[in-house]
Amino acid sequence: MAQPSKLKVKRGGTATLKLAASLNEGFHANSHTPSEDYLIPLKLTWAPGVLEPVDVDYPKGHLQKYSFSEKPLSVISGAMQISTKFKASSSAPAGPSTMTGKIRFQACNDSACFAPKTVEVKVTVDVE
Repeated sequence: MAQPSKLKVKRGGTATLKLAASLNEGFHANSHTPSEDYLIPLKLTWAPGVLEPVDVDYPKGHLQKYSFSEKPLSVISGAMQISTKFKASSSAPAGPSTMTGKIRFQACNDSACFAPKTVEVKVTVDVE
């Protein structure tokens, strides 16, 4: 997971943060909208902070057939990007602060899925 350097936003304005991530060759994760209810979706959540998350844009899943499932599954693999649009209130405190988030996913290969994992994301925010 590549950590972005800094996000600048004006009071009352919006800014978009783009997080880059990748899964190792031969691995996949369920998309944000998995094709089965029991599958763990890719999910990015943000702790309350100086900015309010307005919208999270996930990579589009693709249907892939695996030997362990009768139906094709909606998965992501390789390099991807997750974007979050943030809004700063008009009364947001000016200056630097930090937004903290968590990305939860479950990595799998062609024959097995591993325990779900949560990765912390920290972003330096500069409110102008």
